Amino acid sequence: MSRETAKYPGLNLSSAHGKDHEAAESLMFGFWVFLMSDAILFGMVFATYVTSVHATAGGPEPYQLYDIKSIFVETLVLLASSFTFGMASLALKYKHSTPRLIGWLAATLILGIAFLCFELHDFSTMFAKGGVPSRSGFLSAFFDLVPLHGLHVTGGCLWLICLVGQIARYGLDTKTKLGIMRLALFWHFLDIVWIAIFSVVYLAGLT
Repeated sequence: MSRETAKYPGLNLSSAHGKDHEAAESLMFGFWVFLMSDAILFGMVFATYVTSVHATAGGPEPYQLYDIKSIFVETLVLLASSFTFGMASLALKYKHSTPRLIGWLAATLILGIAFLCFELHDFSTMFAKGGVPSRSGFLSAFFDLVPLHGLHVTGGCLWLICLVGQIARYGLDTKTKLGIMRLALFWHFLDIVWIAIFSVVYLAGLT
C-alpha cells in the first residue's frame, strides 16, 4: 500500500481533493514563514517580560495578582479548542461532511470566545488589585505579552466566523479549504504560545 508524500509540515489534504491538494503546497509554505515571523515577535515580548518581571517598583508582585484557578480553567478551554479544531481538520480531510465540519468549527469558536471572557475577567481582577500597566515595568511587560496573545485569539475567532460564512455562501471550494488549513496552523500555534505563557508567566510568577 503506497503512502502519499507530505507536501508541507502539518495535515496535508489527500490526492482525493485533486487541485486543492496541489494548490496547498506553496500557500501553506508561505503561511509557515508568516508563523515563524510571528514566533519572533512573541520571542521578543517574552524576553522583555523575563527581564522586567522583578521590576515591580514597590507595586503588586506577580503572586499577588494572578488567579491561578481561573488561569488553569482558561488553559484547559484553549487546549480543548485545539482538539476541536483538530477534529474539524480531520473532518475536512476524510469525512467530506460539511455539517460535521461546521459543527467542529462552531465548537472551536465557542471555546475561543470563552477563553477571551476568562482572560478579560483576569485582567479586571488584576486592575482591581492595582495591577495596571502604568504601575511598574513588570506590569507594562505583562500587558505587552498576554493581551498580544489575546489579540491573536480575537483575530482567529473573527477569521473563523468569516470562514463559516464563506462555507455557507460558497461551499467547500479551494479558498475555504485552504483558509481552514491556514487557520488551523494559526490556532495550534497560539496554543503553543499560551502554554509558554502559562509556564513562564503564571506558574513561574507563583514561586
